[in-house]
Amino acid sequence: MAAQSATSAKDFFRPLAVGAPQPLREIPFRPSRAIHFFDPSNAKMAAKVPGMVGTVDVLLGNLEDAVKADNKEAAREGLVEIGRSTDFGPTQLWTRVNALDSPWVLDDLTRLVGEIGDKLDVVMVPKVQGAEDIHYVDRLLAQLEAKAGLDRPILVHAILETARGVANVEEICGASPRMQGLSLGPADLAADRRMKTTRVGGGHPGYLVREDPPSPTDPAAGVDARRATYQQDLWHYTIARMVDACAMHGIYPYYGPFGDIADVTACEDQFRNAFLLGCVGAWTLHPKQVDVARRVFSPSADDVAHARRVVAAMGDGTGAVMLDGKMEDDASLKQCLVMVELAEQLAAIDPELKAQYDAIGGTDD
Repeated sequence: MAAQSATSAKDFFRPLAVGAPQPLREIPFRPSRAIHFFDPSNAKMAAKVPGMVGTVDVLLGNLEDAVKADNKEAAREGLVEIGRSTDFGPTQLWTRVNALDSPWVLDDLTRLVGEIGDKLDVVMVPKVQGAEDIHYVDRLLAQLEAKAGLDRPILVHAILETARGVANVEEICGASPRMQGLSLGPADLAADRRMKTTRVGGGHPGYLVREDPPSPTDPAAGVDARRATYQQDLWHYTIARMVDACAMHGIYPYYGPFGDIADVTACEDQFRNAFLLGCVGAWTLHPKQVDVARRVFSPSADDVAHARRVVAAMGDGTGAVMLDGKMEDDASLKQCLVMVELAEQLAAIDPELKAQYDAIGGTDD
């Protein structure tokens, strides 16, 4: 837990304003496989939002990048109107406010919390550099919640978009009880690191490894031979570090945007890499990416069936058993319990998944 200097750990879970809601001691898991972005200033896009309720885990009104400066106020007011008029049911409502060094962010927070704070689940803060950015938002939200008479705290989600933010990732995760999670912001992070890629997420054909020359006894004779290459993941290190920091503090990691909308195959690969490393969801910028995220960030029926078999076979969780020629022990059980718990949580909100999981076996005959 990261706390401000010269403060007591006892104060960490106290409200930062008189009358503000009591901070949460544990961030509950809510399925958020797809954080679907929309521009509230785009009338055509905004009109589709009510119809997407229940089809996507999170709807996020974007006020920052991709919204022109002339449209910032229209986007803010558009989100207020959508929040007032829409019953979101099982779908969460998030927003990405403008950067903390922008002239719009203060109005973003004061207006949204005051008008639709009871509907707003999470505020996504871009370009977070360190714990001090979260401390600022934390105190301001507490004051605004108290003024609006809210009875639950609005959570905070930080985007890793700078090298400094990545270097400070652990203290960012522990900066406030409001911290819900982190997202990777690959485009801005690439620019800040001076990486030589112009892609928004995903791999790069130049980032690769090459197999050895064909002649182990005379490598020089084979250096010009045709040799297989294998593209690597530019974001593996950052995602893994982000996942560890989130796990340490009991919050949730997400992959960010995949910019090549047409290449759903590569999008699925990148999302799956993030899922296997521990991420719980990703951003979706187009409806065709929503299906990809829902599929990838849901355990397969086969994986759930195997996990259930291990759980049933392990009994009290001690010792070891053999299943299908493989040893399963207490570490295996812990992995399988993660899978089973996630399947149950997703099945509770996704009837199609529930039918798939109900149809599979799960005990060792």
